[in-house]
Amino acid sequence: MKTSRLLAALAAIAPLALVTPASAAPVKILLAAAPNISVTNVKAHLAQLQSIATANGGNRAHGRPGYLASVNYVRGQLDAAGWTTTVQSFTYNGATGYNLIADWPGGDPNDVLMVGAHLDSVTAGPGINDNGSGSSANLEVALEVARQHLTTTKHLRFGWWGAEELGLRGSSAYVSSLSATERSKIKGYLNFDMVGSPNPGYFVYDGDNSDGTGAGPGPAGSAALEKVLQDYFTSIGVPTEGTDFDGRSDYGPFINAGIPAGGTFTGAEGRKSAAQAAKWGGTSGTAFDRCYHSSCDTTANIDDTALDRNADAIAHAVWTLAAGTTTPPGSTVWSDTFETATGWTANPSGTDTATAGAFERGDPAATSSGVALQLGTTVSGSYDLVTGAAAGTTAGDFDVDGGLTSIRSPAITLPSSGTLTLQFSWYLAHLNNATSADFLRVRVVGTTTTTVFTQAGAASNRAGAWATASVNISAYSGQTVRILVEANDSGTASLVEAGVDDVRITQS
Repeated sequence: MKTSRLLAALAAIAPLALVTPASAAPVKILLAAAPNISVTNVKAHLAQLQSIATANGGNRAHGRPGYLASVNYVRGQLDAAGWTTTVQSFTYNGATGYNLIADWPGGDPNDVLMVGAHLDSVTAGPGINDNGSGSSANLEVALEVARQHLTTTKHLRFGWWGAEELGLRGSSAYVSSLSATERSKIKGYLNFDMVGSPNPGYFVYDGDNSDGTGAGPGPAGSAALEKVLQDYFTSIGVPTEGTDFDGRSDYGPFINAGIPAGGTFTGAEGRKSAAQAAKWGGTSGTAFDRCYHSSCDTTANIDDTALDRNADAIAHAVWTLAAGTTTPPGSTVWSDTFETATGWTANPSGTDTATAGAFERGDPAATSSGVALQLGTTVSGSYDLVTGAAAGTTAGDFDVDGGLTSIRSPAITLPSSGTLTLQFSWYLAHLNNATSADFLRVRVVGTTTTTVFTQAGAASNRAGAWATASVNISAYSGQTVRILVEANDSGTASLVEAGVDDVRITQS
């Protein structure tokens, strides 16, 4: 977060209107309810950013390897979930910086809702609250958009900005790169910078300057963004305060371009007053973030409740402002969260060669070796399909060793009509002694066998992180099928872990 004074400008967010011919029957739209965002998943992203910083000199700053590694992590998550990503480069202080832009398919390209956060840290520390918190919350909301297959009226775009800590350089480069026509298509920008402060406040950017202080209102339409966020916090019984558009974060270039802006903030180096402590809890006379721009801004510097509430507020704003609709989903044909045993069979063909780390339904223990390997948290509940659930004395005790391990679902009878979609959550983790012969693979077995998903290993560290996959399996309509999950260690003593959770087949 940085300081400067911004100019207010004019723009407007037009309310959504559905127009149909007078003779047409009413159009029924199913409004999509905003989901509850898993704070566990958000914290898993924070843990990845912490690991990246630890492996790269203790920070994720502009021009440093930790920043580019952070971009690659976020991009990998989004690409796997079906977002269209681009990386924009810029130069500042003789170093190359990067912005990551992600677009969700569909929506009116002339009516864009944009959500952003800066991804860089200062050089002094890993920047987990500032601003891993906003970056990770936004990432998990974007992944939930993909899981929900959200259809929006507005076009939805997310941005992760570089070099914010050096004066909003990345977001300025992005806005400057847009033509006047492209800038005019962005009807609103939501910024989330520091949303998990350890002594949190609940601040919403004061779009209409109703508090009557500071820098004045944002461009026309900013008040509408403010109200959506205020309404969410009111709905959960949390009072908010307005915070000024004073130029401390990446809303700045958007406001200067006349784009309405909003967002939330839980406080930086400012001190919480006695009145604020009475309203929100915490400690008066103490900074909202005691580790602001310091080496102690680690994963220990996060208030889980504030992070959870703000992540849900982001989702509420996205689902509300993007005018989300979903196609009526039809029926769930089959699903398994692995919280109870449903008849999956390990080594179903009797041909597995793995000597350790066999797939099982289990309550996994976390393991790591420089990076997270086996994840101790599941997507839902406590159980998943995992390669050797126990932790062991060392990270390599119960990973996949010596070859292939497989596990197969019970028989699933598919309907003969409609579009059939297989969805699941997954991760593959390995160290840099892995090869492309190592893999996680999912197959559908019916009258024929089709490989519908493969993630290969590589000679680099890959930290475990939940991602989602969705594949059309309508070619198997009317058949009885089984889902086969396989993981392989090529036998070169590499360290490989894999997990699968929340498997579902839907008909639409």
